[in-house]
Formats: sequence, structure tokens, C-alpha cells
Amino acid sequence: MLRNDQLDAWDREHFFHPSTHLAQHARGESPSRIVTGGSGCHIEDRDGNRLLDAFAGLYCVNVGYGRPEIAEAIADQARELAYYHSYVGHGTEASITLAKMVLDRAPDHMSKVYFGLSGSDANETNVKLVWYYNNILGRPEKKKIISRWRGYHGSGLMTGSLTGLDLFHRKFDLPLAQVIHTEAPYYFRRQNRAMSEEAFSAWCAAELEELIEREGADTIAAFIGEPVLGTGGIVPPPNGYWAAIQEVLDRHDILLIADEVVTGFGRLGTMFGSDHYGIRPDIITIAKGLTSAYAPLSGSIVSDKIWSVLEQGADENGLIGHGWTYSAHPVGAAAGVANLRLIDDLQLVANAGDVGAYLNAALKDTLGGHPNVGDIRGEGMLAAVEFVADRERCKFFDPGDKIGPRIAATLLENGVIARAMPQGDILGFAPPFCLTTAEADEVAAKTGAAVRSVLGG
Repeated sequence: MLRNDQLDAWDREHFFHPSTHLAQHARGESPSRIVTGGSGCHIEDRDGNRLLDAFAGLYCVNVGYGRPEIAEAIADQARELAYYHSYVGHGTEASITLAKMVLDRAPDHMSKVYFGLSGSDANETNVKLVWYYNNILGRPEKKKIISRWRGYHGSGLMTGSLTGLDLFHRKFDLPLAQVIHTEAPYYFRRQNRAMSEEAFSAWCAAELEELIEREGADTIAAFIGEPVLGTGGIVPPPNGYWAAIQEVLDRHDILLIADEVVTGFGRLGTMFGSDHYGIRPDIITIAKGLTSAYAPLSGSIVSDKIWSVLEQGADENGLIGHGWTYSAHPVGAAAGVANLRLIDDLQLVANAGDVGAYLNAALKDTLGGHPNVGDIRGEGMLAAVEFVADRERCKFFDPGDKIGPRIAATLLENGVIARAMPQGDILGFAPPFCLTTAEADEVAAKTGAAVRSVLGG
């Protein structure tokens, strides 16, 4: 097949790719893929390969590829009004409508939504709002943010600090001093193998309590966490975890930020992960599923409690000194409106729950007895398989063996995209919500074949 080799050369000579081995890519030592189209759960590249995308881009193309309803909404908005800012009370029909649609779906105690562009900038906004909130309340020392090891909250200076993964800290002089980390609720990797899930949750809460006492509750402003750990391994919380954590936070007057960039708008089979786990957040971070990545847009949903203090701050200090040029961008907002309507019309939240459970069961049926499979876990349309050198002793492979990346590469050769997760030999799945049971069977069968190809068994 004819290839546009000039395009490949331009890619390697001019394009700075994120999360890429820059030198190998520039030298042509690592593969590149130029994607040209997509439909449903599949993408196509310039070489004519059709691939089942079992990671929905980056957990984000929730309604699937090629939805004309969203494309037409974007085009119509661009023709009518491509841009106007949202400063000093300006709005558009799309941005106002989307704000209402988001709040209609959010937990009842949430009040307003501030729109940005990415999950990273939304979490930067969240930290600024938390600091502002405590300054207005006369608590200038209450500024530290607790995150969790293996959490993912972005790649900026503050958000990269909140992220609890070494790759995002190394050589970047992160984390910043205002961020401290506590234990990840990663039951499979618990040190005490005898612990039940409930006991492990209690231990995580005790570790958090100890950290708060050590730092001083009067210095800690907020705790941020994903309802389900995402990039850190796709790890659902153990039984009782969120109730135990929230009790500690409430007792010490520490705000809770629920980072729902991955779980928001249906991935767990519920509209929000906060609903799924009974979390009562003060701020919710949204992004990927807001537009299914058809256009960049994010949001910070603030509670009644936060909003009342923000209003007090405005009365005392004038307009709030925060904003992005592209906040509530009308094209992104139009994509969001069309996306949320499509999710409702196609009943994709229910499908994510039903077919997600089917996929998790299929992976367990296919790989549950493999001697190098230590854990198969998931919730809704999220799943992960974690590989071990010794299942009985829970002994992990040497990272240099790159077992996870090798299995992901073999699976890709067989037409299915999954993600080799960082800091472990973990294969992650987060398909579009429109995945069918037949496609779930294909993902499970080809994953099983890839695992046997790399590890035997």
C-alpha cells in the first residue's frame, strides 16, 4: 500500500509528541501511527489497518468514533459563532445550555460549573479556588493538598505534583511543596496479604489520619482522588474505602475534590463515580466524557458550600481574578451539548454498565486460571489485568522485562488497542460505551491469545 513517507518524515522532524521516547521517535527507532479515521469502536490508520480501540483514545471517546450528531453541532456552532469569551458575564447559548445539562446530571448539592479545556487546567482551577476559599474564610495557612500515590490529576506544575506517578515527577522538580501524598487504595498490592478489603480500607484511612496529624489539619485544605484509580492501574476502591476516607476529611474540615475526568458521564454505569460510591465532593473535575473528546473542554463543578464563599469573596474583593481565554469555548460547548444528548438518547450509561460487566467477566473466564495473571479487576467500562512472575507469592516481574508493553504490542498486532499502564505490568481497558458483547468477546479472546504468545500457558 502506498504510504505518505513525507508525512512520516515531517512527524519525526517537527512534531513534539507527549508521553513519547523523544529520541527514539526522532531517530525513527520506534513505530508511529498516523490515524486517518474512525467509526464506532474502531479506528483506521493510513496503512488501512482497522483496529478495535479498547481504550477509547485515552478513556475519552465515550460515544464512539464518527458520530455525525456531534460533528454537525460543532460545524453549526463554528458557522454561527466560532468564538466569544466568557469573561464579565458573557455567555453563548451552547455554554449556558451545557452548564445546565451538567448540573442536571451532577449530585444535588453542586451549584455551578466553570469550563476550561483539559483535566489538567480544571485541577489547576480547583486548587486556586480552594486556596481562595480558605483566604476568604481567614485561614491563610490551610493550603496543602493531599493526593494519593498512583493517582493521576494532570501534567502541569500543580497538577503534575498531584499526580502520584514517578514518571511525571522525575527531572521536573516535582512535586511542589504544597502537595503531600498518602497511600493508594490498591488492595492487590497490599503489604499484609491477610487483610480483608474492609481492613485495608480502614488501614488507608488510618494512614491518612496519621498524615493529617503529622502535618496539622489547620495546614491542609483539600484531598483529591479519582473514584477509581485510572492511569495508576485502573484500581477500583476496596469495600468501605470512600466512606472511611470521607469521615476523616469531614472531621478535620478538609475539602474533597473528586477527579471524575475518567469516571464522569457514565463510565462506571452511573452518571458520576461520586454517585456510584456515595461520595459527597466539594468540587468535581470533569473533562474527557464531557464532549467524548470531539472538542477540548473541561469543567470544575463547585458545591453550594464553595459557591457561597466565592460570592462572599466577590463582595469583599471584586471580580475573581481567574480565567482562560478559551473558557466555555462555544464550539467545545456545542460538542458537549450534542454529546450528552447522544449519551441519553442511546442509553449509553446503561450499556457501559452492562457490557462493561460482560467484558470483565469475559476477561476472567479467559485469563482467570493463567499462572502469570495475578489480578483481573474493573468496574463498569473499565478493566485491568495485572501480570506477575509468581502468582502464589505475588512476586512481580522485573520492570526491565517489559511484560505489559510486550503483551500490549502483541495485542495491537492482532487488531486490538489496550494500554500498558505505568509502574507495573498492567494491561488496561476502557472501551467506548457503545461496545457490543461481540466486540467484548473479541477483546477478551485476543487478549488471551496475546498473553499466551508472550508468557505461554
